[in-house]
Amino acid sequence: QVQLVESGGGLAQPGGSLRLSCAASGFAFGEYAMSWARQAPGKGLEWVSIIVSDGRDTSYADSVKGRFTISRDNAKNTVYLQMNSLKPEDTALYICYKGSRTSARFGVFTDYDYWGQGTQVTVSS
Repeated sequence: QVQLVESGGGLAQPGGSLRLSCAASGFAFGEYAMSWARQAPGKGLEWVSIIVSDGRDTSYADSVKGRFTISRDNAKNTVYLQMNSLKPEDTALYICYKGSRTSARFGVFTDYDYWGQGTQVTVSS
C-alpha cells in the first residue's frame, strides 16, 4: 500500500534551517508529482511547494519563495523540502502529498490521492 513518511521536523530558531524528508513506498514514485503543504494551529491548509514527477519544474507559495527549496531523488523514492531563513510564521505541521499524475496544482485536492501524517516544525527563539 502507499505510504508517505515525513521526517526532519523539530525546533529551529528564527533565521535557522531545517530539511524535511518524505520517504515514499508502495507506488512508482518517479511517475507522480509530489507536494508539501502545511497547517498551522487554527488555520487552514496552505500549499507550500510542488515538484513534478521528473523534478524539472517546481512551484512555491509566495510566503516561502526564495527561502524554501523542494527537490526529489527518484532513485531513493524521497522528496525533500529545504527550509532556510525560517520565520515564526513557518511554524506548522508539514504534510507530504502524492499527486495523482505527473503534475499537480496548488489547492486542487483532486490532484492528490495520498498524504502522510506530517512532521511538526516549530520556529521560536
